[in-house]
Amino acid sequence: MNPYIPNRYRIEKIFNETHDTKTFRVNTKINPLPGQFVELSILGIGEFPVSISSCSKDYIDLCIRNVGNVTNAVHSKKEGDHLWIRGPYGHGYPLKEIEGKDIILVGGGTGTAPLRGAIKFIESSRKRYGKVHIFFGFRHYNDILFLRDQKDWKKDFNFEFTLDCAPKQMKCNVGVVTALIDRVELDSGAVALVCGPPVMIKFVMDSLMKKGIKEENVYISFERLMSCGIGKCGHCELGGRYICKHGPVFSYKDAKKMVD
Repeated sequence: MNPYIPNRYRIEKIFNETHDTKTFRVNTKINPLPGQFVELSILGIGEFPVSISSCSKDYIDLCIRNVGNVTNAVHSKKEGDHLWIRGPYGHGYPLKEIEGKDIILVGGGTGTAPLRGAIKFIESSRKRYGKVHIFFGFRHYNDILFLRDQKDWKKDFNFEFTLDCAPKQMKCNVGVVTALIDRVELDSGAVALVCGPPVMIKFVMDSLMKKGIKEENVYISFERLMSCGIGKCGHCELGGRYICKHGPVFSYKDAKKMVD
């Protein structure tokens, strides 16, 4: 079979996350691992990679921000319409291997999307993990993703988010996401899952290192244009490795050697 040919899947539900971001729940049995991605296409317009933000055998959730022609075409779709998808691709978070440990999840903006899939996996196997800390950062209140999940996250985990700026009448954390890490007590043997802009990852690593977290126990998800998804086109080559094939999740010990 030609690996570039996608399959058609039905949109079961659409969640309006923010003014420019929607989550599309697609009816599929592909059963991906948290941290993997798919290539989504609109025939005649284009294709792009998107992280999977769910953990289910019956569907996948795709959180998509409207930033161009293809994503605009996706945003015009309605429930019952279809999307063309191939995958899943790449390596996800090593959630089986880190059972029994405390988990720290740190995300910024749309980098919270793949982490949501990891959170859903942990929720389904909660007794297999220790303490779970979730720290998310967004620009403004109107940019907060997955508000519908946060009540459960606050009940089951230590969940906090921070905003770059907030309305005066709103009581919440304001500032960089590293401030949330700095003020909490963390076990030095904990494992961290991180996804967000490179500058955020840099300062998150500084905070985690100060807490005694080892580099090999930090896993980051690279956000990079992965055109083919199977290590053929070379667009996502970084430091001699292909993000789509060898990642997109890497231990920080390996990732820090991968320089543009």
